[in-house]
Amino acid sequence: MFESGFHLCFLLLPLLILHFMPRISAIRKDIGFQETKICRNTVQGRFLLSDDNGHVCDALSVDPQSRCCPERGEKFSCHGCNLLSQCCNSYEFCVSCCLNPARTQEEEVIKLKIAKPSTAGTYASIFDFCAGRCRHNSESVVHENAYLSDFHHCFSLPSNMSAANYTQLEARLVGINVIVGRQGESCDSACKANGQSCVSNKLLVLNQCDIMQKYMSCKGTCLASIGADQPAEVVDNAPKHLNPGACLYTRTQSMLSCDGSHQHTRRLCPCA
Repeated sequence: MFESGFHLCFLLLPLLILHFMPRISAIRKDIGFQETKICRNTVQGRFLLSDDNGHVCDALSVDPQSRCCPERGEKFSCHGCNLLSQCCNSYEFCVSCCLNPARTQEEEVIKLKIAKPSTAGTYASIFDFCAGRCRHNSESVVHENAYLSDFHHCFSLPSNMSAANYTQLEARLVGINVIVGRQGESCDSACKANGQSCVSNKLLVLNQCDIMQKYMSCKGTCLASIGADQPAEVVDNAPKHLNPGACLYTRTQSMLSCDGSHQHTRRLCPCA
């Protein structure tokens, strides 16, 4: 009897130990599952792709799950791009260069309409703007079916001045003699040659595509640029990558100057 009771206690002892031991969760709470980012990319290229991270890669190296390019090499590469005209000779590098927040402000582009009709929607993201703008840019086409130059993938902001704004700008030019300078000539020199002086605070008024197209031919294109020689028109005999015949305006107002000049442009000058 005693012996059987002893055996029973011996068998129950492990159960008692397990019952009073502190409970240990079988689930590890310190391990997180890393969310895989799914990239959007330009898709259309036969050889190259640009993803929404700003990387360019060949189609064979795209990650099949994430659709992202490998994160090696230069981000926001502007290879084959003319940063003066903001035009590139490659669609994919145009998108990559455009995605750089230092060049394109997302808060600006998401307000832009995708097309001219008032019912047209706006861009949902900076990637949508860059992918669309680099692909379809009427400003880089001449005679409807021929490109102005090899650098026909452009991401500069389109000019969309209304008639009311144009009238207001014209009113601000009352008393101003608007002249086109000679190639490589500054506005100071151009105005002086006409016995007048350059009125620097009117350069901002002339720095509009619609205004420039009134005084210059612009060959059907008007591009955002950088430099102290804007507003200006690129001369016809300029190197092809500078977009001969195009009008240039600056998006950096602090660059506007009466004494700026460039060997391949003719300036539009406000004189009085």
